[in-house]
Amino acid sequence: MIQRWCLLAAVIAACFGPAAAYPETAVKIVVLPFTIHADTALSYLDREIPALIARMLAEEGAEVIDPEPAVRDDWQAAGADPQKARRIGLMTGADFVVWGSFTRLGQAFSLDASLIQPFVEEPPALFFKEDKGIENLLPTVQKLAREIAMTIFKRERIAAIRITGNRRIENDAILRYIRTKPGDAYHPKQLSDDLKSVYSMGYFEDIRVEYTDNPEGKIVTFHVVEKPTIRKIKFKGNSVFEDQEIADTLDIQSGSILNIFKIQNNIARIENLYKEKNYHNVQIDHRVQSLDNNQGDLMFVIEEGEKIRITRVIFEGNRAYTDRELKRRIKTNEKGFFYWITTSGELKREALQQDALTLADFYHNNGYIEAKIGEPEVIFMDGGMTATRRTPTRDRLSGLPLTEYNEQVIHIIFKIDEGRRYKVGQVDVKGDLIEEKSVLSADLKISEETYYSREVVRNDVLTLTDRYGNEGYAYADIFPKIDRHEDTLTVDITYNITKGKQVYFEEIVITGNAKTRDKVIRRELDVYEQELYSGKGLKRGIRNLYRLDFFEDIRVDTLEGSRDDTMLLKIEVAEKPTGSFALGGGYSSVEYAYGTASVTQRNLFGRGQVLNLNATISAKSSTYTLGFTEPWLFDTRVSAGFDLYQQQRDYDSYEKESFGIRPRLGFPVADYTRLYFSYLYDISNVYNIADDVSRYIDEMQGSNVTSSITTTLKRDSRDRVFNASEGSLNSAGVEYAGLGGDIKFTKYTCESGWFFPLIGDTIGSVHGEAGYVHENEGGLLPDYERFYMGGMHTIRGFKWRDIHAEDEDGEEVGGDKKLQFNFEWIVPLIKEAGVVGVLFLDVGNVYGKGEPIDLSDTREGGGAGFRWYSPVGPIRLEYGWILDPRNGESTSGRWEFAIGTVF
Repeated sequence: MIQRWCLLAAVIAACFGPAAAYPETAVKIVVLPFTIHADTALSYLDREIPALIARMLAEEGAEVIDPEPAVRDDWQAAGADPQKARRIGLMTGADFVVWGSFTRLGQAFSLDASLIQPFVEEPPALFFKEDKGIENLLPTVQKLAREIAMTIFKRERIAAIRITGNRRIENDAILRYIRTKPGDAYHPKQLSDDLKSVYSMGYFEDIRVEYTDNPEGKIVTFHVVEKPTIRKIKFKGNSVFEDQEIADTLDIQSGSILNIFKIQNNIARIENLYKEKNYHNVQIDHRVQSLDNNQGDLMFVIEEGEKIRITRVIFEGNRAYTDRELKRRIKTNEKGFFYWITTSGELKREALQQDALTLADFYHNNGYIEAKIGEPEVIFMDGGMTATRRTPTRDRLSGLPLTEYNEQVIHIIFKIDEGRRYKVGQVDVKGDLIEEKSVLSADLKISEETYYSREVVRNDVLTLTDRYGNEGYAYADIFPKIDRHEDTLTVDITYNITKGKQVYFEEIVITGNAKTRDKVIRRELDVYEQELYSGKGLKRGIRNLYRLDFFEDIRVDTLEGSRDDTMLLKIEVAEKPTGSFALGGGYSSVEYAYGTASVTQRNLFGRGQVLNLNATISAKSSTYTLGFTEPWLFDTRVSAGFDLYQQQRDYDSYEKESFGIRPRLGFPVADYTRLYFSYLYDISNVYNIADDVSRYIDEMQGSNVTSSITTTLKRDSRDRVFNASEGSLNSAGVEYAGLGGDIKFTKYTCESGWFFPLIGDTIGSVHGEAGYVHENEGGLLPDYERFYMGGMHTIRGFKWRDIHAEDEDGEEVGGDKKLQFNFEWIVPLIKEAGVVGVLFLDVGNVYGKGEPIDLSDTREGGGAGFRWYSPVGPIRLEYGWILDPRNGESTSGRWEFAIGTVF
């Protein structure tokens, strides 16, 4: 006969618990000590094994009787005897008596147990279990106790567990959630728990359990009804976002189980997506179209509503600063005239929270120590400003205070409690001083402030920390104590210093460098193992590693060493490709259309060596170069390398073809500073000279040999080679040509470029360049070694080589002197992508032989443009005007292009 019980029956069974299956009168059981046949170290098991069996029988519903100690002692002394066990049972009134033995031989052990009924003259029931390893004793005793319980309570065994109704979910996956196993005792309570466990998988709409009797026991069957799966996910009513954009925000997809809770969660995700674009009236519902094979199509129905923008930013409680001053400090702004092409008036929750912190910092940095800024209040109201305020609630997505209106426009309210303004009082330094107090105090900027500034104090702490760190005190603790005097409205600041011990680098551990050799990284560090800690040296070393441009990321961690005065320095690098093969092209205002191909390896064999082969062909020139650089010759700071090139170029009034080689050496002479020497041997052929040219150009016709040596002193402290934000590049050089050959001249050049932060993330750049060249006796000074200006890299707004000198006959010729200044303001536009805008002003001129450098006689160009520091190199698009047009020069300006440059 098939007996069925559903979920309701299972719950009832669970509520009444195991007792519902037990007899109304509890079975009384005595468990006697076991005999132990093993070494004395396991003698304690004579009580532990019976105690465990007794506890498990009690959990099954038995009443366990504990015999008197004298009875147990007598049992152990006389030895196990069925008749004696029967007498103990009769004496205690027990329904059953259990005893047994434990035997261990090597790693193997066995458990023997006997069970008798004192009032029934029948031989004992025998039970036997064995296993290996004492660690398996506990589960073996549990199995033995379960078999004894099944005999005592006459319980049936589970013969088999079966699953039906499942199509997608495999049997094994379901069985992992069912604790009941074949061979276990039949327990309705346990099966009820198993039903709940399977239901918690979330894959089934309905589950029922039934059992059938079988000669081997009960066969338990779990009947499951699977939830439908999603065949397609569709969207209706969306125009702001494409279907795929919405789908990318969901955490469900085709083939997922159709779960109402997940659907509601994904509706919230879509709502959040719209609210980030200020569609705060968006309403989203869902529909499910049932299909065959237990599938369904899920459709999200979207009513986008109108986009809502901020029309007013309101400050309440501000007296010291006007609304206008405070608005300039925050990112949240009001809807502007060009809102339809800008982001003005958009509500950004993260920016709003940051604005509150920004305002608090602004007040705290201007003496208002007590200033408090409340959480920004976001108010939605109708466009007519006539709505009545309702009871404030909280925005469920952001947690910000929200007062609901008929949603049309947004007002933002910042509530401010300014408090009183405090001036700077006494400033002192106390504690472990490594230098005179006057020396340390000289570095403190707060002394120069009239009003207290938390930011200045914080920077002073960093300054002192760096000073102590540079002396090896890596764990110096510097705590600023702030004493307010309300009567005078002043603040005394005392920097309390605990220097701790000087710390040494015990070990430098480098990880992540699969290609780059350890020594390439170590040689760039300004710190060494067993050396005193130096914060300045560590920062400089990390900066050097970034300048190598071998790594995407560099992580630095300092760990405690084996002693309290040592430190482990761990540097983890993430390498990036340093070899490249590029085929490309572009357009520039100098070269016009051009194509380029290059093969470059900036970290050859992981040694930090640079090898590059480049070919560029354009309408004006063709250049082929092969270069190699060893930055650390013989593991010293000496760099060495060579360049081999072949070039053909059209200079408008003549053409030049040249072949040359330039070996070079570089030596460090000071911080960030190197001295370079190079030798050039160049064979050039000048031909196709125009008729109306200067005699200085005409005399170059034919083959010319240049043999020169160049000395350059260069200091480069830029934080990055490209797109620098701080630091400078300065150089001065002399080239002497005349070590043989036809070309003989001396050229002097100097250059200085500085980068510095300005307002916000903007960068200022000032660049200056000067040069002077003169012909040496008995040789030629070729025109291509003279100075011209105009174009992208000199004075923008002028054409390439537009700015020149004139010879005594009035013909165009390069100058023998030049002076150039460039001023730029660089503004990040898309910071993550490396896109910036630039405003520039260029000033300079070239001067012919016998002309003095006249600062009142310069040419000026100015304009604006865009730059993209792309993966293939800097791409520039700039528009310049001639600011001082002469002799019919254009006043309309011109574009300057440099697109696709490979470096």
